[in-house]
Amino acid sequence: ELDQLIEEILLASRLDAREADLGTIESVDLIGLAAEECARAGAELDVQLADVAAAAPGGSSALPVQGVAKLLRRVVRNLLDNARRHGAGDIRLTLTRAGKQAVIRVCDRGPGVPPELRERIFEPFYRLPGATERHGGVGLGLSLVKSITQRHGGTVYCENRPEGGACFVVQLPVAPAD
Repeated sequence: ELDQLIEEILLASRLDAREADLGTIESVDLIGLAAEECARAGAELDVQLADVAAAAPGGSSALPVQGVAKLLRRVVRNLLDNARRHGAGDIRLTLTRAGKQAVIRVCDRGPGVPPELRERIFEPFYRLPGATERHGGVGLGLSLVKSITQRHGGTVYCENRPEGGACFVVQLPVAPAD
């Protein structure tokens, strides 16, 4: 746990230094990355990209974004781990495309997040009232998600599901077609 904390603090520090080299920028297929992370976390993957498969050469379906693969993996992993830690039961990651944006939506069936705290949960070391150390985490995971997402030209926000639970939504620019 201490090693993980140190790693997260160092990554947060590197993300704050705008000129820091965080890795090689390449085309990353979000479908493959999400499938691997969902298998690891025991989460359900829902890919809703019928229009992309029909439009892609050869009918292949992909959702490419430009970025650093290990950092984008960290975004997905942190969101899935957070959903497992705070959610109750099923975790679903949905991938869609909205215009020129790839949309990653990680939803759980936990208690949700009060509207007045939906911005604060992305602050470093902030944890919802009532969260204890036994739940794991130190309040850096969502802060890293926000920093990494912004570094990739995207946005992240939290909303509650009408049927209960929280959804974290990440929007990233889709990589231009070659």
